[in-house]
Amino acid sequence: MPSPSLFFNTINSYRSLAALRSALELGLFGALGRGITRVSDLAQICSTSERGMGILCDFLVVAGFLTKTGQDYALTQDSAIFLDPDSPEYLGGVGEFLLSPLILEAFSNLTTAVRQGTTALGPGGTVAPEHPVWIRFARAMMPVMAPLARAIADLVPYVPDQPLKILDIAASHGLFGLEFARRYPQATVVAVDWPQVLTVAQENAQSQGLLERYQLLPGSAFEVDFGQNYDLVLVTNFLHHFTPAECIDFLNKVRTCLGPQGRVLTLEIIPNEDRVSPPEAAAFSLVMLATTPQGNAYSFVQYQDMFSQAGFGQCTLHPLPDIQQRLIIARL
Repeated sequence: MPSPSLFFNTINSYRSLAALRSALELGLFGALGRGITRVSDLAQICSTSERGMGILCDFLVVAGFLTKTGQDYALTQDSAIFLDPDSPEYLGGVGEFLLSPLILEAFSNLTTAVRQGTTALGPGGTVAPEHPVWIRFARAMMPVMAPLARAIADLVPYVPDQPLKILDIAASHGLFGLEFARRYPQATVVAVDWPQVLTVAQENAQSQGLLERYQLLPGSAFEVDFGQNYDLVLVTNFLHHFTPAECIDFLNKVRTCLGPQGRVLTLEIIPNEDRVSPPEAAAFSLVMLATTPQGNAYSFVQYQDMFSQAGFGQCTLHPLPDIQQRLIIARL
């Protein structure tokens, strides 16, 4: 039977977004994680009115973030793991990037982007040179990327004491290159990104005691000289920002810096050929429309074609423990 539920659920989705954002800003999940369960106490801890706190908590129960027993509120299992700041798997900081004013502005002007076929954020969008959004991204996304870095290193083992020369392009927080450096004592990493973004990677290298084997190469990945004879090149969450032609030119540059047995590891959000599944990966194209001049979520077949045109041979796709992200391993 026809139902307007999808329409109303979608058009009212701003309420869940606003409530989640408020709860994060007020520190509500952390207070609940410390065992504070009553509205009066939560209001005092979070510096709110009791009326406002009660209504917010009830809504978060309805939305699935909290439970309620009598007058006591508690975190759901998922909220305890991912939204309590004291949890090692806390993801609340990701909202600092995904809910940043720039991203919200891009989607508030989505109609303009659809009409003109490119972002309404102005020249370059989020890929304008040295855009400050990527500093926020580097700091906010570390909890999400750390498990993926470990999963990628698991997929691509090397001999423990073998010298390993790694190029980490669009290094951001640096976690992908640092995971290999942590596992392999003879590995050295060259990290490429904008200068201010690389300060985040440098901080992480220092905190892990890997700074002596970590070199910074600031500048545009399309322009800086990478050097030669890399055993491993990491290209993580980068290619989707650009057109296929730009990607082919970039990958051709990457090919020339590889050693004879070198491999390129490309982490990407990859939809199926139908471009509507899986849902999370397919929806990423809209993000690229809203925020970049001509970026897109490309299928594996499209990536295969890009690598082939750039002179690569074998190109394989590998699933990761994340429905959106997949790994492409390319060889000469």
